[in-house]
Amino acid sequence: MKVLFICHRFPFPPKRGGKIRPFNVIRHLQQRHEVTVASIVRTPEEAREGAGLAAHCSGFLMERISPVAALWRMLRALPTRVPSSMGFFHSPRLARRIERELAGSRYDLIFVHCSSVAHYVAGVPGIPRLLDFGDMDSQKWLAYGKTKPLPLSLGYGLEGWKLQREEAELAREFDSCTCTTRAELQTLESLVPGVRAGWFPNGVDTERFRPDDAAYEPHTISFLGRMDYFPNQQCMFEFCRSTLPLLRERLPGIRLQIVGASPSRRVRRLGRLTGVTVTGSVPEVQPFVRRSALTVAPLAIARGTQNKILESLAMGVPVVCSEAAAGGVNVVPGEHLLVCRSPRDYAEAILRLLERPDERRRFAVAGRERMVSHHSWESSMRLLDRIIDDCLSGRRGPAVDERVCR
Repeated sequence: MKVLFICHRFPFPPKRGGKIRPFNVIRHLQQRHEVTVASIVRTPEEAREGAGLAAHCSGFLMERISPVAALWRMLRALPTRVPSSMGFFHSPRLARRIERELAGSRYDLIFVHCSSVAHYVAGVPGIPRLLDFGDMDSQKWLAYGKTKPLPLSLGYGLEGWKLQREEAELAREFDSCTCTTRAELQTLESLVPGVRAGWFPNGVDTERFRPDDAAYEPHTISFLGRMDYFPNQQCMFEFCRSTLPLLRERLPGIRLQIVGASPSRRVRRLGRLTGVTVTGSVPEVQPFVRRSALTVAPLAIARGTQNKILESLAMGVPVVCSEAAAGGVNVVPGEHLLVCRSPRDYAEAILRLLERPDERRRFAVAGRERMVSHHSWESSMRLLDRIIDDCLSGRRGPAVDERVCR
């Protein structure tokens, strides 16, 4: 089977959330099919690194979008019905190359990851098309609209409204749709009742992210995530303001590592606080996580699956997180990780693990076992295979193995 795979970020190397899921899908499909990938890059460095995808697919179409062109297309979309997100990810050159590719080769399936690039194949006839929304991005922008100050709140709210309408139209147009979690699927079904859709979870590489025998630092905790991303910034500002002082009352020597690329100037200033380190970009997150007693994910805004949680649990490092962050992971709160609602909750949960090594060990073992049993890419790809089979055959209904996903 020949598959044209279109995604919003060039999916190699798979170092960030928007690249990990599409890369693993591509790698899986390429085992039995011929996969051609079409996507964009932003910088020459990303283009050089992305060339490594050649080892995992049959070929790729890559085009670069300059920051100026992306900004112009976003602004041009503002007074129209088109979401600015689609302007940001649009390349006229890539659109022409996709059109020529479809005219010159016979494809059996078009697989699109992320609604922001679905417009490249809108209206293409005669080929089954599957749209992997991943997360329902409109809901993130709507949430931003409720938390950002004026006039940004109006802009985010407008983008959320436009994208939500676009997501509904795309769901009706594509032959089948998928999401990352059951909660995201329920959101999609609320927008388009009767939509032909299913879901398959994000996995984690349990070999690359595994425990080691080195001793951890008993008073070190970490947060993982790109620090140019608003929800990550927001949660660290609040955590350092409200929770860290409570922790320091009991453990003056506690250390917080904020591990993630592209920290803003305001994020870097958090490194001036006693015991706080802002690392910026690191070659690998594993050493930082493994030497931590636990990781935190106190996100107020969290859509889909937080890969940071999957990776930490897979390495046998306990996680303390918000309800929103836990909602995208197939775990039992209180058994595989700890869920909190307030700064006092976070302080008590963190101290519980820091001060009771046996309790930390129990969560470390349970979290690792859950990742192996419920978040392996192998089990996730079995679900995807069923969804694709249903898409190709025209069957309706979600292809979900409840024995795996419950």
